[in-house]
Amino acid sequence: MTTRTDTPDAATTGQRAVAGKLVIEGLCKRYGATTALEPSSLSVTEGEFLTLLGPSGSGKTTLLQLICGLVEASEGRVVIDGRDQSRMPVHQRDIGLVFQHYALFPHLTVAENIAFPLKMRGRPSAEIGKRVEDALAMVHLGQLAKRFPRELSGGQQQRVALARCFVYQPSIILMDEPLGALDKKLREHMQIEIKRLHRESGATIIYVTHDQEEALALSDRICLMNHAKIEQLGTPRDIYERPRTAFAADFIGISNIFRGRWDGNGSLDTAHGRFVLPSGAQSPGAEPAIVIRPEHLKLGAPDGNAVTGRVSEIVYAGSETRVIAALGDGGQLVLRLGPDDAVPAINEDIVAGWARDRAVLVA
Repeated sequence: MTTRTDTPDAATTGQRAVAGKLVIEGLCKRYGATTALEPSSLSVTEGEFLTLLGPSGSGKTTLLQLICGLVEASEGRVVIDGRDQSRMPVHQRDIGLVFQHYALFPHLTVAENIAFPLKMRGRPSAEIGKRVEDALAMVHLGQLAKRFPRELSGGQQQRVALARCFVYQPSIILMDEPLGALDKKLREHMQIEIKRLHRESGATIIYVTHDQEEALALSDRICLMNHAKIEQLGTPRDIYERPRTAFAADFIGISNIFRGRWDGNGSLDTAHGRFVLPSGAQSPGAEPAIVIRPEHLKLGAPDGNAVTGRVSEIVYAGSETRVIAALGDGGQLVLRLGPDDAVPAINEDIVAGWARDRAVLVA
């Protein structure tokens, strides 16, 4: 499977995007004086799993609706398989949709629900039967073909919805918060199922979620959105380990963020002291900050970069222990300790440090 990482400029401006299975060029949506999506461009390759991730109001659902034609763009283009489909109605676009609430027909059996899109497209009966059989096998529901939706669990209903979408092999599959109604354990199981279905089918999938762990687990690339625009576009590892902004660092996982003043000589002056920056670091702007992930903090000062705090909370989470320390300026520090690490006591004063190359300089 081919993946690619766009530069921020190519991803967020109205410039012409690189050709791909799906190409979005300067796509924008306005409702009067309100902009739901700033002009945005990106390209999705054949067989890629791209996740639109962001908080409520970030523009991710608007972008999904523009791709499938549920709303009309104020400007810009949606190109699928080389054809401009910007003004094409939703039912004429070769796109499959999977929603959070499944939208199964209660009066149809599992097999009949899966067969429905094939019947609507006038496929021969023999082909329908074979495709439904294959789809049922793909989602491991062959033994439940004659049951009705009310006789299924939430996870089983979601697998039926997935099978119904995959069965007619649309050019692109859009998934809008498909696991939002499931409990945590079932969500994690369904993430594995979706990843398997994607790998086996080779489908091109655009997935919408606000769940950071879900995005990291499923995606070839993540399109992180904030304030109606693309904040950062890259692989899960890129965005987690090399965030470009404080928002990206804070939204994806847990981060310790210290703002300061760039001294021009490889250091950042902060309220907690002067921190030596990674080799080759360049100032990202007027208000730079450094980001240190909790797993990169160690008790002590391994490279001279360190902050002091007082332990205010300890959270045991099985494979790790999370230590939260109050800082002198009213902020807090989060450390992630392994099972063999010594755990400080509540109200104990600690020094937490990090190696200089473990920090990331952001805007």
